[in-house]
Amino acid sequence: MKVLLTGATGYIGKRILPVLVEMGYYVICCVRDVNKFHPEDSVKESVEVIEVDLNKRATLGNIPVDIDFAYYLVHSMSASKNYHELEKQSAVNFREKLNNTNVRQVIYLSGIVNSQTLSKHLNSRKNVEFELGKGEYALTTVRAGIVIGSGSASFEIIRDLVEKLPVMIAPRWLNTRCQPIGISDVVKILTGILNHEKTFNNSYDIAGNEILTYKEMLLEFAAVRGLKRYIGTVPVMTPKLSSYWLYFITSTSYKLAVSLVDSMKVEVVAKDDEIIKLLNLNPLSYKECIRQAFKKTEQNEIVSSWKDSTVSGRLDFKISDYIKVPEYGCFKDVRRKNIVNTEECIEKIWRIGGKTGWYYASWLWKLRGFIDKIFGGVGLRRGRTNANDIQAGDSLDFWRVLYADKSERRLLLFAEMKLPGEAWLEFRIQDNWLVQTATFRPRGLAGRLYWYSVYPFHGLIFERLVRKLTENNTPDDSD
Repeated sequence: MKVLLTGATGYIGKRILPVLVEMGYYVICCVRDVNKFHPEDSVKESVEVIEVDLNKRATLGNIPVDIDFAYYLVHSMSASKNYHELEKQSAVNFREKLNNTNVRQVIYLSGIVNSQTLSKHLNSRKNVEFELGKGEYALTTVRAGIVIGSGSASFEIIRDLVEKLPVMIAPRWLNTRCQPIGISDVVKILTGILNHEKTFNNSYDIAGNEILTYKEMLLEFAAVRGLKRYIGTVPVMTPKLSSYWLYFITSTSYKLAVSLVDSMKVEVVAKDDEIIKLLNLNPLSYKECIRQAFKKTEQNEIVSSWKDSTVSGRLDFKISDYIKVPEYGCFKDVRRKNIVNTEECIEKIWRIGGKTGWYYASWLWKLRGFIDKIFGGVGLRRGRTNANDIQAGDSLDFWRVLYADKSERRLLLFAEMKLPGEAWLEFRIQDNWLVQTATFRPRGLAGRLYWYSVYPFHGLIFERLVRKLTENNTPDDSD
């Protein structure tokens, strides 16, 4: 049987894909950019990839007719200010297309919407459910609150707050109640209801067994980490100020921070545990979720991360649009070094950024990241998902990976920092030479002034970077 999986490159989609294959399903993965899709070798024989943008009706023609089930795991939050309109139109387009297929069941992951007053984000999720419910198939909706797991936005934000701030003066929405659930339990539920006829045309709240305030979640996180933290709340803090507070302290983007603050003022508590009983599950406790997430993080086994979504940066683009580095009207800084051991050099390149840093003057990179954060950029706080592996589409500090191929010995990065133009950084090994190229395509006079103002620093940083990457690995060093 065939399952259509939308959001296959997303945080949840990446988690359920191997489970669906293990269950014996053939999975058709809908992605907006095939260059971002990297299924493991173990599932490739049971996977088909199609390029679909739910807001572009023409691309929906790529969805085959002979599908049996479908997952709707997409959202447009932070993509634009009118994301609620985009989400509604996506749902309508999806419904109309699936009405002309053999699909029996659609599974939709939404948010808990039991409060009388909903945030813009949760109200949009509710509207999507309403539109999907008009289809000629059985709709099963599961509504989650806070999802805790390695790489989840909630986990990363809580970790940033707890580990960076011994004392917090926080907005009063920290007293809002919620009911967190672990990512492993979310995956079990999403796959457990597949082809489960008792769940057809029903909706369920999914949550763990504990109701906590956000403040309690922070303090329990601190207890797991063996940290003492003191949290006070202030009665007055505007949503905008709250968003800036979250944005500067954590790795979240400003647009996402605005949406999160809006939602955090709304209580997200499950109305019952019907689905937990139906599937005979025993959800992990909040502290167990934290311990499990850290185990995955420390063992470098993070399957997916919210940071690798393009909406975690400043652009929502297709990699193919930027993978060809332009020549005309661009400034370039090219550095070359002869090397002896190409494998040693490529390993250094593949570890760049994140906790490894940038080999020389990492404090200057951090300063650039801080300046970027002040002007509304992503800064350096996203780091990287995997310490040793890089794939196209991954975030890498304030860069986005456009191309990464060890066999070709080439890594191409695109800057997502705030710039008066566009910037690429490429590392390529050819004929025992490391060629490091920084390219900048300026936008107007401001872009040209920017390039000349930072050029002296580039001369220092880029020259020392290529030296560090080839250190003890040049012909002279080997003599």
